Amino acid sequence: MTINLSPLWISLKVSLLATIITFILGVIIAYQVYQYKGKWRSLIETILLIPLVLPPTIVGFLILILLGKNTLIGKILSQWNFNIIFTWYGAVIACIIIGFPLMFRATLGTFEQIDSLLLDAARIEGASEIAVFYYISLPLAFRGILAGIILSFTRVLGEFGATLMVAGNIPNKTQTIPMAIYFAVQAGEFKEGWFWVIILLFFSFFTIFLLNNLSR
Repeated sequence: MTINLSPLWISLKVSLLATIITFILGVIIAYQVYQYKGKWRSLIETILLIPLVLPPTIVGFLILILLGKNTLIGKILSQWNFNIIFTWYGAVIACIIIGFPLMFRATLGTFEQIDSLLLDAARIEGASEIAVFYYISLPLAFRGILAGIILSFTRVLGEFGATLMVAGNIPNKTQTIPMAIYFAVQAGEFKEGWFWVIILLFFSFFTIFLLNNLSR
């Protein structure tokens, strides 16, 4: 049995790029929310965490409504000969939205555990907000941020619903491991399905192992 390994490389490419972007957005937005003490904070957190509880197919549907070819954004992009739907770029966008809440929640929780007296002391000594963030907040929140990175990467690696809605199942272009499993089973190719299942189980085991050691 010869197995096309393109789903592995596509999954890694999409997951790594989505995780990098999710990491940047998650840390920046989490720190901004952490510093914000206004009355709208609960509402802001709720909106940012909604993708965590929504079915992935709904997330994919909303992306299609926003970025489809017949939408305003889609028409603007088409003028530049750039299309998001049914491309691996679309898969990245879907994975960013799916993985962001995990990164955001883990990072925000870590920031909230930092003793605010340390940050205030640095400010009194004349440190700028950027210096406080870079030299104090980030190092103290490192373990939580790393946990968020690991969780979001694993989550997007196994993403199926939103990715299928937005990027489709195009072999050698947008077919990720979860799609390869689903369509292999549909075609009765259980050996190929088992191959990809074992790959994802390995990544899942390795992730849990890292998280357990990180928590200690």
